[in-house]
Amino acid sequence: MENLFRLVDHEDFFTKRCIWVNGPVIVGAGPSGLATAACLRDEGVPFVVLERADCIASLWQRRTYDRLKLHLPKQFCQLPKLPFPEDFPEYPSKKQFIDYLETYAMKFEINPQFNECVQSARYDETSGLWRVKTVSSTSRNEVEYICRWLVVATGENAECVMPDIEGLSEFKGDVVHACDYKSGESFKGKKVLVVGCGNSGMELSLDLCNHHASPSMVVRSSVHVLPREILGLSTFELAVLMLKWLPLWLVDKLLLIFTWFILGNIEKYGIKRPSKGPLELKNTMGKTPVLDIGTLEKIRSGYINVVPGIKSFNDRDVELVNGEKLDIDAVVLATGYRSNVPSWLQEGEFFSKNGYPKMPFPHGWKGNTGLYAVGFTKRGLSGASSDAVQIAQDIGKVWKQETKQKKQRTTACHRRCISQF
Repeated sequence: MENLFRLVDHEDFFTKRCIWVNGPVIVGAGPSGLATAACLRDEGVPFVVLERADCIASLWQRRTYDRLKLHLPKQFCQLPKLPFPEDFPEYPSKKQFIDYLETYAMKFEINPQFNECVQSARYDETSGLWRVKTVSSTSRNEVEYICRWLVVATGENAECVMPDIEGLSEFKGDVVHACDYKSGESFKGKKVLVVGCGNSGMELSLDLCNHHASPSMVVRSSVHVLPREILGLSTFELAVLMLKWLPLWLVDKLLLIFTWFILGNIEKYGIKRPSKGPLELKNTMGKTPVLDIGTLEKIRSGYINVVPGIKSFNDRDVELVNGEKLDIDAVVLATGYRSNVPSWLQEGEFFSKNGYPKMPFPHGWKGNTGLYAVGFTKRGLSGASSDAVQIAQDIGKVWKQETKQKKQRTTACHRRCISQF
């Protein structure tokens, strides 16, 4: 600790806004940050978790729709060292998942510093330490955390993506992003344009339909739509099993054959498949296939209208790229999310400009100078869990070695003192 006083600027260190962290700082208290903290706790390493919101897993608690469930079976979504309760269904609901995360945080004694929004984080080469500056969203007080290790756990969905579409700002109806959408109840009887055809776009269209709205879903590019289950197994589980014995290209072919038998030819409804298989596309582009939970049946029945890309918006309608005009009352933007890492992390070697580690999976969890990333694998909660375990083991190994050496030095010094006395 004496070295620290010499390394850190004297004026900053002795002010209230400067805090030394005896271990890593984890930025983000979502599932990725919680998993890393739990694994560090298991390794005996102290830590501090910084969270800009006032709760854990704010994306799940504040920015998801009511009917949301995990799209994959629970065994592929549980965090390290704590399985889901046995009485949970195979696809836990939003509330059940949040309850699980709350239990997880309590079990591993994870107490984040809430309302701490990170403004910047930079590595100080002179001291060999990370300096993380935050501002409180409630008191506006500024704090600088100084640490040896920095774990970036803000994830792939930190900020919503707002598309730049001609005329959208002049549209007179309601415009909401999926992060602010809760239920189709408030859209009852309205003609709603859903922009986006990923898992969120498909599910929101279904929810609107179930609440007696008239949704039109924009399918601008090709997308893989797979059944959620095949032959009594989840499609994801079946793919994992087949990949143990078969090459990826063959698994892709088999999945598409099964899909054709179950869902039929979906191109006649305006949904074109990509030329690459679903797993190949996921591995190379990070594009997740859509798992159908009933939306296609509504499309076949005519309750959900599939339309091509948007050309521009007017006061009360939208013009599509094929020249067709639709009279609409509201717009729901299911246009996804992005990383916000470039806005605060002052580093250019490990992270790229798009906010993802430059090294592809499975090598994107560790950088230089004590920098780590968790939850950027585009492989969901299982990928984040894998990152968390490796990060904790890596830091824990160094921590245990240095703690052991420190104890040995203390013991040796104590014996000399007795001898001299």
